[in-house]
Amino acid sequence: MSDSPAAAAAPHEKHAAGSRHARGLPVRARLFNGGLFRIGMNMLFGDRAKLAMLLCGMTFSALLMSQQSSIFFGIMGWTYTPLVNIRSKIWVSDSKVEQVNDAKPLRDTDVNRVRSVDGVAWAAPLHTSLTQARLFDGNFKLIQLIGIDASTLAGAPAVMVSGDLEALRLPNTVIIDEFGAERLARTDPATGKQVKLGVGDTFELNDQEARIVGVCKAKRSFTGGPFVYTTYDRAIRYSPGQRRTLSFVLAEPAAGEQPEAVARRISATTGLRAWTEDALSTNTFWWYWVNTGIPVSFGTTIILGLFVGIAVSGQTFYAFVLDNLKYLAALKAMGATTWMLCRMLVLQAVTAGLIGYGIGVGLASIMGRKMAEKGMPPFVMYPEILIGTFLLIMGISLASAAIGIIRVARLDPASVFRG
Repeated sequence: MSDSPAAAAAPHEKHAAGSRHARGLPVRARLFNGGLFRIGMNMLFGDRAKLAMLLCGMTFSALLMSQQSSIFFGIMGWTYTPLVNIRSKIWVSDSKVEQVNDAKPLRDTDVNRVRSVDGVAWAAPLHTSLTQARLFDGNFKLIQLIGIDASTLAGAPAVMVSGDLEALRLPNTVIIDEFGAERLARTDPATGKQVKLGVGDTFELNDQEARIVGVCKAKRSFTGGPFVYTTYDRAIRYSPGQRRTLSFVLAEPAAGEQPEAVARRISATTGLRAWTEDALSTNTFWWYWVNTGIPVSFGTTIILGLFVGIAVSGQTFYAFVLDNLKYLAALKAMGATTWMLCRMLVLQAVTAGLIGYGIGVGLASIMGRKMAEKGMPPFVMYPEILIGTFLLIMGISLASAAIGIIRVARLDPASVFRG
């Protein structure tokens, strides 16, 4: 039994310490348990004017970057369209050819030279050229003329919409793609309206009749001209006269042979340049990347979208932080650390970024669909574009948050008690 003053005072000291704990720790505990983040979300969505400006910056940036990237890759995909529309595992060209649209004429005997190489199952001639088609009304339209081997039909369109592929062996016959059916449309004399071409319709190539026996599916070309298929011998008659008319030799590796190995063997044996389909498409893509202004043009727009997003979002978020300084100072005075406030600002900026990203990418997808329906430039939104745009928007969000964090880090909690 102890009646000493120290013993008597111990319960009172213990109670006082408990009271101090009750006054201090519960506030920080509530902040740590998510209360601070709820306050941050209320602050963000409570200031609708600042939120709207912040979302506009994020949305515009996401829209510009995703849309321009999708159009860029769509247009670049047009550069190797012949490889998509004329399927062959091996393409043989002149040794100086750098990409598929730069065909340099070969000798007709080169077909037999390729056929004689060990590991080649078959080889067929291919003619490609740009020429003019004369329509009913006298107008001329640019087309991509494709001449394929009449016996094997190697390089023929894979998907027919109407007509018969075998009918291509009949005299003066051609197969056009769906775009060509619209592009070369004729005028109906009864109604005066434009009517798509179909099986049985005719037009002229080099003052000779070309009768349509089929319509196929094909990807648009970089030159904008529709694909018109005919036999190799007939393509020579349809195209303007020239001494050499063989553009490429299409080849197929024998069973059990790898296309890469056979292509190397053809190059070594004949002195020509043999490509696999993937190698030629990749080389074509990078040729246009290096030798045209397409990447610079689209890249400038994408970078502009990035900097506009940083400028608008950063300035708006900084103004948002300044407007809420007194509340942030009050939170500091209540026990919130600078680190906790920084995390709250990051959450606010990332939340705005996620919303802006979703709206921007959604608008880009809608615009791309509308463009595709009207035959505008191609729109190809790869998953990598979505991921890249997301990372850039998150970078903008973090940059915006960093601008506010610098101001909050210097904030004095005592400023809340000043007038």
